[in-house]
Amino acid sequence: MFDFGDHAGNNISRRREVVFLILAGLFLGTLAILNVLGISRQIDLSFTLAGKQIPFIVFVGVLPYPITFLCTDFISELYGKRRANTVVWVGLLLNIWVLFILWLGGALPPHPDLMDDGLPALTDPSRTFFQIRKWTFGATIASMIAYLTAQFVDVHLFHLIRQITKGKMLWLRNNGSTLTSQMVDSISVVTITYFYAKDAIPIQPGETVFHGLMILILSNYAYKMVSALLDTIPFYIGVKYLSQYLQLDPGKEFRKKEFHQ
Repeated sequence: MFDFGDHAGNNISRRREVVFLILAGLFLGTLAILNVLGISRQIDLSFTLAGKQIPFIVFVGVLPYPITFLCTDFISELYGKRRANTVVWVGLLLNIWVLFILWLGGALPPHPDLMDDGLPALTDPSRTFFQIRKWTFGATIASMIAYLTAQFVDVHLFHLIRQITKGKMLWLRNNGSTLTSQMVDSISVVTITYFYAKDAIPIQPGETVFHGLMILILSNYAYKMVSALLDTIPFYIGVKYLSQYLQLDPGKEFRKKEFHQ
């Protein structure tokens, strides 16, 4: 006889794994894209406010970055801290894999003659690859350090706030963890990239290093901060819908504790 209860349970389990794979895949795919694009282009979004020019410059690689924090927040809320940390570690392995492929691509023959800037001649077809390789190496090593620090801060702070508020105030743990971790990330990735690969972040003539780096740090953080605040509503809607769709109750553990107290 067909067991309808078991069949329904299998469907729910399948749904949970598919949604997890989608969130993890979006996280890892975005991470790979932003590391390859990285610092290949600076986007100038400077604007005038009250007659004063406000510098606002972001790296092209930072554009999809807020999605990674939204994904880990969804995974943290729906699947728990252990799975969120697992995805973060897999992201680190992905960074290492990207670096390995870039190294291998440059190590295999033929070996072009390199100019003083460490790149092949302008007429050499392989110059584009070596330019991307150079930028990505510097940016990825910097982002690996910043990424690990920021993502673990995000996951840890998310669950710390969740524990303190006993599963309530979803907006606070979503924004509190993300805004803090993204500040850590912005400071780390800009400063490490500059000192590890100085030519990747040019400082304008007459501008101090501190001023130039602060513009980049604050611009990149402002972009991430606005993105984090804007994703609060989608996060609320997503958690509500996915909790029903996956038949999960993120706040169940806290209600159990209150019941036994």
